[in-house]
Amino acid sequence: MQLAHRLKSFSEPQTIKMAKLGRELRGQGVNIIDLSLGEPDFNTPEHICKAAVQAMEDGYTKYTPVAGMPELQEAISIKLKRDNNLDYSPNEIIVSSGAKQALINTMLCLLDEGDEVIIPTPYWVTYAAQVRLVGGVVKHIDCFIDTDFKVLPEQLEAAISPKTKLFVFSSPCNPTGSVYTRDELAALVEVFKKYPHVNIISDEIYEYINFIGGHESIAQFQDIRDRVIVINGMSKGFAMTGWRIGYMAGPKALIEACDKLQAQFTSGANSIAQKASVTALLSDLGPTHEMVAAYKKRRDFVSAELKKMKGIKANNPGGAFYAFPHIKPLFGKSYGEYTINNDVDMSMYLLNEGHISTVGGSAFGNSNCLRLSFATSMENLEEAMRRMASALEKLA
Repeated sequence: MQLAHRLKSFSEPQTIKMAKLGRELRGQGVNIIDLSLGEPDFNTPEHICKAAVQAMEDGYTKYTPVAGMPELQEAISIKLKRDNNLDYSPNEIIVSSGAKQALINTMLCLLDEGDEVIIPTPYWVTYAAQVRLVGGVVKHIDCFIDTDFKVLPEQLEAAISPKTKLFVFSSPCNPTGSVYTRDELAALVEVFKKYPHVNIISDEIYEYINFIGGHESIAQFQDIRDRVIVINGMSKGFAMTGWRIGYMAGPKALIEACDKLQAQFTSGANSIAQKASVTALLSDLGPTHEMVAAYKKRRDFVSAELKKMKGIKANNPGGAFYAFPHIKPLFGKSYGEYTINNDVDMSMYLLNEGHISTVGGSAFGNSNCLRLSFATSMENLEEAMRRMASALEKLA
């Protein structure tokens, strides 16, 4: 069978690959601590699950409108005003089967062959893969730990060309946990104002997992509002990864285009999950705040432990549930049959010697770093940090 050439434009995400390798070793009886996948270790809050059961009992088991149930579109509109002071009417919102689908919908509706997309590194692995999948050209801006992995206005302006169609970023960021302040976003907006042909995707899926204060969205700036696409969803803030509900808010013309496109792919998202999402968005956020408090304790612990390790430089993530330590000083060191030449070598070394599953930073556009998820129990993290420190001490 001759497969399509487009499949060669991207590869399996390293996050998935490392999780697979960890499962294989676990199947052989090795006690692997998985720090590779970004998934909340909490169960979906009980009141949300009860809402799903009630939806089934009430007969909400039919096809849904492509753009989403009106009550969920309205709930998202209320949430955006309540939490972000953003005014989006329900017809400026579309619900999809996860935030990842909202992203690909946008790419397919905005990008033509050869259009440039600026993506600051480090970035979530799917951004670049989706751009290439639809025929776009990825242009990276390298950001480093000394600037908390944030893009600077002068870097942004230098990267923009007449072919630039889109800028994609996340805050809080996967994989670094970096959170943009209002002033930092305002500085970027001053650049965007000069280039009206550039649209902006703001991935805000980790919005609620914020350790430094209120979330700031770039969509709040009226001068560029008609070019901003806000991507969000239920998976991270509500521990609803398996429910597959994402959403997008943006210009009405783009929402209508995504509606037309989605009708030919998946049609409307899951009816029961949508009803549960209404409850999640409009009811008590107490369970979410409790999860965030637990993540913060884990963040504080992991950051402190990483900073004790020789050859490691770590920032203090402002949000999300990842650490992204700089490990380049350890390149060239070895232990036994292992030599650490790059981030992938380090990730494999920690897997086989330390029995910790991590992801090399090259998967996210920065080969000098390593991503560790702290979306696991404190007990696991304590043991993982002990194992990591022991494995690194062996390198010489």
